[in-house]
Amino acid sequence: MELPYKVDFTGKVVVVTGAGGVLCGDMARAFAQAGAKVAALDINLPAVEELAAECRELNETCLAYKADVLSKESLEDVHQRILKDLGPCDLLINGAGGNNPRATTDNEYQHEAKEGQKTFFDLEPEGVDFVFKLNFQGTLLPTQVFAGDMAERKRGCILNISSMNAYVPLTKIPAYSGAKAAVSNFTQWLAVHFAGTGIRCNAIAPGFLVSDQNRALLFNEDGSPTTRSGKILTGTPMGRFVDSSELLGGVFFLCDDRAASAITGVVLPIDGGFSAYSGV
Repeated sequence: MELPYKVDFTGKVVVVTGAGGVLCGDMARAFAQAGAKVAALDINLPAVEELAAECRELNETCLAYKADVLSKESLEDVHQRILKDLGPCDLLINGAGGNNPRATTDNEYQHEAKEGQKTFFDLEPEGVDFVFKLNFQGTLLPTQVFAGDMAERKRGCILNISSMNAYVPLTKIPAYSGAKAAVSNFTQWLAVHFAGTGIRCNAIAPGFLVSDQNRALLFNEDGSPTTRSGKILTGTPMGRFVDSSELLGGVFFLCDDRAASAITGVVLPIDGGFSAYSGV
């Protein structure tokens, strides 16, 4: 992996949740390449085991752990293992999250709904609840478990993953948009709460990336862009999707105590200009 710039996290223990996914998998690889001791957490153990194996081949330190970010018991168990294997947590990347079809409407606007489509009125309460828990509690619970290491030593950094949806909600995905808005708000709350302990807390808000979660929304089966994809690119001044590797510069900067020592409570858009464009 080509890192965005030279940075040294040697000796730092970095815990990354959701490391089995594309975005946080890249973050875990980047921190390992920058000298950190990385704990890659995901409910999908084979995915993080593959990631850890890739890092070992490069003589980098990355260990895989199965963890459920919605279970404090699971996280506490993994925490004890990480303390034994790597040491106390210095940096926590709260990357676990995502959407769910049960909390997504088929139509963008109610007046355009057709018979047989899943509308706002058909959203499953359990699906909405799952999305909120995965994104918000999936950020809160790991912070409760791992930030204690930082509070004891009066230093550390937390990085949450918000979204462009937190600024302006997208159609079809009300639960995900609301949950990410909660993550941004929680980031600011944590920054204030921990300010006197030496812990900084920030977030990034990625723009539109292509992933397995949203591929069907952005591209048709023949590979052509959907109407929704066209709207996104029209509203993005750079006229393209963001690549996961383009998040790393912002991630490194916010997590570097030397470069960002006075920065806390910030949600950094990395969005190709989407949040700056009025459409005119």
